[in-house]
Amino acid sequence: MEDFLDLFLKLLLAATLGGAIGYERERHGQAAGFRTNIIVATAACLLMDLSLYLTSQYHGFSSAAVIRLDPSRIPSYTVAGMGFLGAGAIIKGKGKVKGLTTAAGLWLVNAIGLAVGMGAYGAAVITTSISLVFLYVFRRLLRPSFVHDIYSILTVSCRCPSERLDEITEILKRYRAEIQAVNFYYDLAQRRHTIKIRLRTTDDIPQKKIIDEILLLENVESISWEEAPVP
Repeated sequence: MEDFLDLFLKLLLAATLGGAIGYERERHGQAAGFRTNIIVATAACLLMDLSLYLTSQYHGFSSAAVIRLDPSRIPSYTVAGMGFLGAGAIIKGKGKVKGLTTAAGLWLVNAIGLAVGMGAYGAAVITTSISLVFLYVFRRLLRPSFVHDIYSILTVSCRCPSERLDEITEILKRYRAEIQAVNFYYDLAQRRHTIKIRLRTTDDIPQKKIIDEILLLENVESISWEEAPVP
């Protein structure tokens, strides 16, 4: 009964610590959120405890016995196996990679679960606390100071003279959007111009304002602004 209670408390602590980190991920719309982190931390704790249990059960065998026990084997494979789950949380787009923090968080709660399973409660709690400080506090303090480059393609279709390009580029330059390349197409049958402009901007650029200003130009029919590959 004492061993059962000890295991129960370990699993409960691992689930609580994993859930604390998972809650932060859930709040920011990540698929691997609250429940996923709880399951990872609890499973890691159980596997660590199982590894210690096997070692204690069969430690009395002599060196001539067939059984060879290594208490680090199960935890090491647990950490290696986290790569598959972490890869599933990462989404690679044309211009950026999303989900790296979530994947790292899953690896982290896996380590926290292993620490709880082996009885290193203080290390697990301290690690969770430090991680939450970085995830919550640093996000609010540091994120406004980081400006990232964004690469995108602005496509404008209009039944207008080619000189309209000058007006569009003037709007873009006013918002400090760097024009890297311009492709100009003309559909003779429909008498429609299509302008594709590759841009390098920052993530704080007011896209809506730019689009609204371009739409005010005469005979502009449609606008699309999509992510572009990073050069």
